Amino acid sequence: MNQHWEYLTAKENQRQVVFWTVVAAIVPAAGAFLWWLSEKSYNNLAPYRYRYRPGSITGYISRVLAGHADRRRRRKPVRVYMDGCFDMMHYGHANALRQARATGDELVVGLVPDREIMRCKGPPVQNEQERKIMVEAVKWVGEVITDVPYELTPDFLEELFTKHRIDYVVHGDDPCLLPDGTDAYAHAKEMGRFKMVKRTEGVSSTDIVGRMLMLVRTNNRFSEKVAIGDKDKQALAKQFSQNQQGFDYTDDKDKPDEPPVLKRDTVLSRFMPTSRRLVQFSDGNVADPAAKIVYIDGAFDLFHVGHIELLKKAKEQGDFLLVGLHTDEDVSERRGLHLPIMDLHERCLSVLACKYVDEAIIGAPLEISEDLITTFNISLVVRGTVSETSADQHDKDSKDLRYRTPKANNMFRCG
Repeated sequence: MNQHWEYLTAKENQRQVVFWTVVAAIVPAAGAFLWWLSEKSYNNLAPYRYRYRPGSITGYISRVLAGHADRRRRRKPVRVYMDGCFDMMHYGHANALRQARATGDELVVGLVPDREIMRCKGPPVQNEQERKIMVEAVKWVGEVITDVPYELTPDFLEELFTKHRIDYVVHGDDPCLLPDGTDAYAHAKEMGRFKMVKRTEGVSSTDIVGRMLMLVRTNNRFSEKVAIGDKDKQALAKQFSQNQQGFDYTDDKDKPDEPPVLKRDTVLSRFMPTSRRLVQFSDGNVADPAAKIVYIDGAFDLFHVGHIELLKKAKEQGDFLLVGLHTDEDVSERRGLHLPIMDLHERCLSVLACKYVDEAIIGAPLEISEDLITTFNISLVVRGTVSETSADQHDKDSKDLRYRTPKANNMFRCG
């Protein structure tokens, strides 16, 4: 009797297993078939906003996460800190600040004072106030802290994390060593509060000084002791511009009869612009149709404090500041073959990094024509009162020709 009961129970269990196996196979297939039949009619009858489209789910998830991130930023923004000397500030510095800002929500910059630079590196070219103006003008900088130490000591890091609410310390991937050879960011790295960004290749303050020394018409490096002709100077300038090493002329005291030899002392890199880098520096601002667009043009070579003050005043004249950058050939023809020191795209990045600039024209024409004014809907043309060639009568005549159209339209302002 028991054996017969066990046989019936096993048979029933077997039937159930077969039944549910068939159901498991049929139900998904039937559901897929019904979905296929109803998809066309559903898409035709249901409102568009409720129809399924590829990316609807992922788009919804991304919007939810973006909203959460926005609320988190408003509640507690991630503050990152980058310090430096920022002497003779160029687009390499600006790119480092841009990358640092991308690692957080707010960028705080520590400006090393003159005395600390003297102690660790040597005398700066620009004083502390000039360097501060340059850093504050960069559009990615939210706050500037002055009088910071060159070395990030544990005590100063504690002050950053508590008083200034810094979450991470950021620096480039180039080594930053103290006079004793130790890493200036060793303590931040040990605490796990350090982030690294990529150094911008192709430019440095040393490189720019080298270009200035080799490209000016009269150079102290070419002393009376070493007779060098114009062709030799041009050859040296060409070597710097072609990514070759710079040279210094030295005498060999053991061989007084032989001419001076060339000694390698500086390496200069050539900047290679990309569309991606230009997009990174541009905010993509578009002027409102009713906005007052102010236009200012120039070379803006070796971007400095005077340029910043000029652009700030120009921006105050309207709602949208458009900057025209002249080509290298136009600058050379007007100012001399030794200029510009920075090429067109280098100058463009420096200008775009300025917070007062909304858009730039790369390779703007010298003469401001009616077509230029109409194309960019320019309302006012401005220029500064002083330039390198202000005392040149030829330049004065050239300016009269360049600005004759905006003057005739009563839309020109100087100073």
